[in-house]
This record gives sequence, structure tokens and C-alpha cells, in this order.
Amino acid sequence: MTRTLRATAISLGALLAATLGLAQPAPADGYSASLTTAAAGLPVATEVRTGYSRDLFPHWIDADGDRCNTRNEVLLAEAVTAPSVSGTCTLSGGRWYSYYDNAYWTLTSDLDIDHMVPLAEAWDSGARSWTTSRRQAYANDLGDARALAAVTDNVNQVKGDQDPATWLPPYASARCRYVKEWVAVKIRWRLTVDSAEKNALTSWANNCPSTTVSVTYAY
Repeated sequence: MTRTLRATAISLGALLAATLGLAQPAPADGYSASLTTAAAGLPVATEVRTGYSRDLFPHWIDADGDRCNTRNEVLLAEAVTAPSVSGTCTLSGGRWYSYYDNAYWTLTSDLDIDHMVPLAEAWDSGARSWTTSRRQAYANDLGDARALAAVTDNVNQVKGDQDPATWLPPYASARCRYVKEWVAVKIRWRLTVDSAEKNALTSWANNCPSTTVSVTYAY
């Protein structure tokens, strides 16, 4: 990219940030603001579920060819006691903490890998216009630890595709963290929110301890 084109791209990025009500990103590929500012700046749009299918988000791929797919990469990254790895990335002997419900597990079968912003919610709020390759990148996002979380399977199943207007972690002490991580993922992937979702996020943000949301945009 020439210096002129890069300067133009940075200017357009600043204009987009201002239009969406987001704080000026610094550097150009990132964003940082207080949780209250970040939640308040999320752009509102009507959600559209038409055409959604999980198959449109290819997930649990082995992006680096090490025989561990995305699910297992998250389990390896989040283990509080490291598991043994054998064969085609079979994990055993580890221990994991599910922050949604303040629970510990030693069997990987007791854990789901939750998309912080569920695939259906992502579709509703912008991903329906993405290419398949971008949806695949979203569904396997290892570039931000907040995007995917190892959590108790039945808790994740209760969450389903709900946003924070209708579901928050059952462990009350986890809720401010959850709201912050939800906001971060929405900003990272430039996703919109609906009115009820924004109201819930801003309400929680205003009542959570002062904290900063820092994000690198996904491209």
C-alpha cells in the first residue's frame, strides 16, 4: 500500500469511528475506551435472522496444522492444570474453570467452547453480509481470548443464542466481566446491537467497576 493510500485508509477509519460514535482508535487498527463509553458507542440496528445456518460458519478447524482444532486450542489455552496431549490432540488429565458458573471440571466432555457472541447473534448483527472465509475466521477466533470460552456445557446450552438482554451468567460475580467481553467482541468484529441489547449493556456498564475495553480489530 502506498503512503497516500494508507493515509486515506486511516482517515476513512477515523470517519467511520466518528460516525458510529466510537472513540477514536489508536493505533489505527485498535480501539480503547472505558466500558461505559464503549457500550454507549455501539451502533444500533435491527437484527435479521433470515437465512441463518450454523453451517455458514465453518468452525473447529485446525488452522495451524498441528492436529489440534480450535476447540482443543481453547482448552489448552484456558486449562488451569495443563492436560496431557496424545495422538490426534486427545486431551487428558487437565482441569478447567468455567467462569460463567464458578465451576471446575476435569473432563473435556463437560465443557463447551462458547462463542461469546453466538454465531446466530453475529449473523443477526452483521455477519450475514460477510464472506464465508470471514465467518470462518469469526467462528475460530483465537486472536482475542475473549471471543471463545471453555464453560460448563449445560450452562452454555441454556445461553443458546441469547444476548445480554435476556441471559447473563448465573454466577453474579461474573456478569461485569461477561458484559465487558461481549462489548469487546462486538467492537472487534464491528457488529451492531439491537435496542434491548444496548440498553442492557449500557445499564450494566454504568454499574460495573470502572474498566477499559481495549480491542484489536479483526480484518
